[in-house]
Amino acid sequence: MIHELFPYLHVHDASAAVEFYGKVFGVKELFRLTEPSGRVGHVELDFNGTILMLSEEYPECSILSARTIGATPVTLHLHVDDADALVAAAVAAGATLEREPQDEFYGERSGVFRDPFGHRWNVGHSIEKVTPEEMQRRYDAMFAS
Repeated sequence: MIHELFPYLHVHDASAAVEFYGKVFGVKELFRLTEPSGRVGHVELDFNGTILMLSEEYPECSILSARTIGATPVTLHLHVDDADALVAAAVAAGATLEREPQDEFYGERSGVFRDPFGHRWNVGHSIEKVTPEEMQRRYDAMFAS
């Protein structure tokens, strides 16, 4: 039986990442484990009841950051009160805008940015309740044009 799922990001500078996520998302650091060398082995951030875990790179264990590999195959989707405001705050704090917030067929207003550590965030808020059937109809229509 599964009890929880925790996203675990690997970054090139955990302290800077904690500062960025705190400024943009207003999250609280719960704790961190730091090696005598200063390398951060583990940090837990509280995203209003959801935990995001971070560590710095451990090349000796094949743990590399998105910055090091030059990409990320994962998008973190975050529901918020105001996507426009959060995307603007992220860009002001150093994120790269990938897509301005816009109204989407699936009933959200959402935008996309890449944080300074190479991770991709899709931030949205609900604008209407859409059934899966209506979502599929709209999705089909989008590809028909």
